[in-house]
Amino acid sequence: MILDKLENAACYSGISENLNIGFEFLKNTDLAALKNGKHEIRGMEIFALVNEADTKEDQECQLEAHRNYADIQYIVSGREFIGYAALNDQPVLKEYFPERDIIFFSGETKPIYLEAGMFVVFFPQDAHRPGMQVAGPEMVKKVVVKVRI
Repeated sequence: MILDKLENAACYSGISENLNIGFEFLKNTDLAALKNGKHEIRGMEIFALVNEADTKEDQECQLEAHRNYADIQYIVSGREFIGYAALNDQPVLKEYFPERDIIFFSGETKPIYLEAGMFVVFFPQDAHRPGMQVAGPEMVKKVVVKVRI
């Protein structure tokens, strides 16, 4: 897992070319103007999912992980907590959905605070519970860049 501000993304340039392309998309796109939905960057190798939604109470948010993609979760506006836990034999709630590259778990997480201008990268070994409220429901615009690893 990596937590930082977008202005520092170059510090992680040696990890993977696909991750670099994802960061370049975030830096060079008018994210406030992007409409909700899927935006292709490089076919199914790298794409962005844009969503505006209210944050929820912790117990309403699902713990998830991925096998084939890393997530760069970037906050365009608003703020949220995302629960984090290293993937380590958590009980499976819903089996792996290969078409969505997602599996759901139960388990405890530690909250990570994100606000506009910040990103977190979750790799396949990182379980995460996105969309948790900070101090009550709040509208958050988020771009999740899915990067094939």
